[in-house]
Formats: sequence, C-alpha cells, structure tokens
Amino acid sequence: MEAPAAPHDPVETELTVTSPEQMRELGRRLAKLLRAGDLVMLTGELGAGKTTLTRGLGEGLGIRGAVTSPTFVIARVHPSLGDGPPLVHVDAYRLGGGLDEMEDLDLDVSLPESVIVVEWGEGKVEELTDDRLEVRIHRTVGIAPVPGAASEPPETDEVRHVTLTGLGGKRWATVDLSVLSA
Repeated sequence: MEAPAAPHDPVETELTVTSPEQMRELGRRLAKLLRAGDLVMLTGELGAGKTTLTRGLGEGLGIRGAVTSPTFVIARVHPSLGDGPPLVHVDAYRLGGGLDEMEDLDLDVSLPESVIVVEWGEGKVEELTDDRLEVRIHRTVGIAPVPGAASEPPETDEVRHVTLTGLGGKRWATVDLSVLSA
C-alpha cells in the first residue's frame, strides 16, 4: 500500500478581472492548465462570476454544449468534442451536508477521467481528493480604480478579485498559476 503524498505548500495567485469577457478569458486560460482528475472548487457570492468562469473553462476544454448554471439539475456532464477530458459542472448550493449528500452524484467515479468544477463546494467536496484548485471570486462594492487605466474606472458590478490556490499533494506544486495573469 502506497503512502499518501506529503502535502505541499499552497500555490497561489491573485488577479483582478474587470468584465465578464475577462472572466471567460480567465477560464479559457485556466483550462490549458487542467487535466483529467482535477477538482476545481469555485467560491463567491451570487453573481460573482462562477458560471461565467466555467463557461470559459468549457470553451478552453473544447466541450460539447453550452455551460449554464446547473442550479436546478445539480450536475451536468459536458463531453469533450476532442480527446480532452469531459467537464462535470456541479452546483452544490442547494445541497446541505458534506460528501455524504454528494455521493449520489458519483463524483468520485467521474473524477479520474474528468475535470470537475463545483460551485458552492466549500465544506462539501474537499474529501474527494487531496489535490484541488480553489478559486475564490470576490465582487467589489463601489467604484474601483484600475491601475494604469486611461479611461473611467469600471463600475463595481464588473470588478472581481480572483484568488486561485492549488492545494494538496504534488499536482499543483509545479503549476505556475501566475501565467493566468498574462
């Protein structure tokens, strides 16, 4: 029996996103870093941009079908149009408990061959794997100046501060998340 991998220090990067299109583009860039077996946990208040980011992930992964919020169906599987992994998009907002309540979704079965993105998954899906990418999206309130911007600052409804943290074993230890800010 193999011993579990020793945990590594978290890998983290922070970004400012000023429009829905930039959030989608962030998702497209992030998709290039993802592979089958990755768990991405999205956290942020209602309207923060979790589903918009996931749309970009779907575009970047080359999946079939439009990514929409799975709030009422809980989970949606989007097969790949090529040889990449499918995207499993889960909205755990309506689910109360931890992993026990998530077991009916069979995420543990899907994880090895899929990229699983869970909105509102904090406290519910961490036990699926030691390795995960946590994406926290914070929506700014008020008018926010953008450093170096020549025009008027964007309305606060558009500005998001995004923190991406790779946690767990060795999966995220060698991934350079700073390439996402390019």
